Amino acid sequence: MRRLEGLEAQRQEAPDQQISLSDPDARSMATSGRGSGVVGYNVQVAVDREHHLIVTHEVINVGNDRSQLSPMAEQTKAVLEVEELDVVADRGYFDSEEILACDRAGITVTLPKPMTSRAKKQGRFGKEDFRYVADEDVYVCPAGERMTYRYKREQDGLMLRYYWTGACSTCAIKDRCTPSKERRVNRWEHEDVLEAVQRRLDENPQAMRERRETVEHPFGTIKARMGATHFLMKRLKNVRTEMALSVLAYNLTRVTNIIGIRPLIQAMGA
Repeated sequence: MRRLEGLEAQRQEAPDQQISLSDPDARSMATSGRGSGVVGYNVQVAVDREHHLIVTHEVINVGNDRSQLSPMAEQTKAVLEVEELDVVADRGYFDSEEILACDRAGITVTLPKPMTSRAKKQGRFGKEDFRYVADEDVYVCPAGERMTYRYKREQDGLMLRYYWTGACSTCAIKDRCTPSKERRVNRWEHEDVLEAVQRRLDENPQAMRERRETVEHPFGTIKARMGATHFLMKRLKNVRTEMALSVLAYNLTRVTNIIGIRPLIQAMGA
């Protein structure tokens, strides 16, 4: 118990409230299973859709992907030396400010928004059921009422505008909308950027399937070659080296399969 109390004191002092006894740099990674988790590293890769080559990669010890969209996209853009770039990512990368950063950098993003609406889970209308009319700066609710702008405030670093209508009290479908006095809808000042992301996803519903077929292919191949699903090295610096060697071996194999060994040797010697 004294040993555990000492470890708890160390954990409390750690910046991220975590300590790992097997590898000081390893951290708890988010997993899809409820109540499950993996202590390790987070590997980021950008893969080109045509040849499945890994354009760039990174190994971090942050447990989620939310802050990685713009850094990886901008790094990919720099490696490819292009002015514009189309990026498809999964919902774990959805972050309003990250998407805005990509938009400003000339990077077009397609990814789904996580379904976190409490109202939707409780069987009521979600925000997506409210239509925004840009020319009039109003929302139209499912009952057809106009929700006008009332005020704005900053929340979690984002400037939000709030809309509602005074017709909620007499609305025939109020029980399907809100248990409060009126239903309020907020709008980020750059919400149009997020709406463009959703439109691209709606227009190309196969985008997420193509993403899985593209980016999961290298992961599966590398893991099969390693003979396991874990790194052999410890400490972030060493794990980054191990991953870099794995990526190099993977890309060399891919290029060999695409153009052949002799053209590859000639290109390397040029």
